[in-house]
Amino acid sequence: MKKYITSIKGNKNLICLLLAFICLAIAFINPKLTMKKDISNYIFVVDITQSMLTIDTEINGEKTSRLKYAKNTLRKVLEQLPCKTKVSIGMFAGVSVAATYTPIEICENFSAINETVERLDWRSVWAGNTRLRASMINLARLIRSFPEAAQVVYFTDGEEAPKLHAFNTEDLTQFQGANNWLFVGIGSDEGTPIPKYDNKNQLIGYWSNESFALQPGVAQISAQNAGGRDNNVSMASYDRYLSKLDEKYLKSLAKEVKGNYINGGDIRNILAAMNKQPSAWRDNTEVQLRNIFSFLALFFFIIQFLTINKVKSLINFKHGKS
Repeated sequence: MKKYITSIKGNKNLICLLLAFICLAIAFINPKLTMKKDISNYIFVVDITQSMLTIDTEINGEKTSRLKYAKNTLRKVLEQLPCKTKVSIGMFAGVSVAATYTPIEICENFSAINETVERLDWRSVWAGNTRLRASMINLARLIRSFPEAAQVVYFTDGEEAPKLHAFNTEDLTQFQGANNWLFVGIGSDEGTPIPKYDNKNQLIGYWSNESFALQPGVAQISAQNAGGRDNNVSMASYDRYLSKLDEKYLKSLAKEVKGNYINGGDIRNILAAMNKQPSAWRDNTEVQLRNIFSFLALFFFIIQFLTINKVKSLINFKHGKS
């Protein structure tokens, strides 16, 4: 027995071959390792109010609306998310955020999630005003109804309509639940008129300055006028309301609710900011070891093959020299 063991120890090629077969056997069994893993659970909220129809962004050099740009950016973000990540798509209008579904696993439902993003449309709005600040409370309430906690990524231009003043500014000093929410700014800092469309998505004019004018305080906060816009259409260029990405306001809002802000102009910056968000929870995940042992088997086989060729080359060299 000792003779065989000594023989094996002296034969490196045989050792490598045995190790290769052992690794193959283990790979065939496919053992699994259970370990803790951070799980991300996102709700991507897209502002679908009419200011998001403003054409001041570009996709591949072509001018497009903020809404289309936000949808295109969101699709690129979804492509970068790893399996096991859960995703929900939400829409914002008025003072509310509506989720299309509770977060679902991205890889198993990738087509359905992309289809949801594609179908986001301003005509789905249920209110004509834009109360971004007030929506924070409703969004936090929505997330509490989910089975698990969720991280928020909010695509918006920061446009409040009607404009905020002492009577309609929501007090968020006691607001809780928005830690590490991410606000993604969509749009440019150049003033651009907001187009107005009919229910067939045909352009019929532009929103006028009067549409965004502040109403008297009592009327502003009444149930009938809470955020209402004037439906008159202005075609005169001098009377058009000019909309722009309000980064100053979004940064201030993010700071107030202990969230973060990032400009939506670069997908890499958005992903980097998302990576800084803490995970929703930690869960057990199984790591299959088949690929590792298959690689090791191949490694030992190649080492054994290279050793044989090295010995042969050495023998041939000696014979040629003699």
